[in-house]
Amino acid sequence: MKKIGIADTTFSRFDMGAAAIDEIKSNRAGGFIIVRRTVPGVKDLPVACKKLLEEEGCEIAMALGMPGGAEKDKMCAHEASQGLIQAQLMTNRHIIEVFVHADEASDEGELAFLADRRTREHALNVLALLFNPEKLTAMAGTGQRQGFGDAGPIKTSRHADGH
Repeated sequence: MKKIGIADTTFSRFDMGAAAIDEIKSNRAGGFIIVRRTVPGVKDLPVACKKLLEEEGCEIAMALGMPGGAEKDKMCAHEASQGLIQAQLMTNRHIIEVFVHADEASDEGELAFLADRRTREHALNVLALLFNPEKLTAMAGTGQRQGFGDAGPIKTSRHADGH
C-alpha cells in the first residue's frame, strides 16, 4: 500500500489539504493511504514533508501553502522552497510544492478558485508520479500550468531533425 503525505498550513486562507485529499480519493479507487500533517506556516513545510517521507513512510508528499503578498512573505516562500528542494534531495523522494501567493488573484473569490484548482491539478500530478509516470511523459512540452489556463506548446517551424 503506497502512502501519500499531505502537509499544509494554518496560515493558508483556504483548506488546500482537504482539496488535495478529495481530489486524490475521487480519482483513485484505492492502493494508497493518505497521511496529513498541518503546520503553522510555509517555512515549517520542509521538515513536515521530510518527516512524512522518512518517519511516516510516505513515497511522495505535497507541500501546500498560501504565502501572503508582502515582500517578507515572498522571501519566506522562497526560503521554504529552498528547504523543500533540500528535503527532496535528502530523501530522494518527490515533494510537490503547491504555493498560491495572495497577490496572484484580484479578489478573494479568484484566490479561492486558484487555490482549489492548483491544489487539485497538482494532486493529479502526484497520482501520475506515483502510479502512472508515463502519463506525464506523454504531456512533456505541452505547457501545462496548474491553477490558471495552460500556456500550450511553443509553435515552431523546425522539423524533428532540427532543421
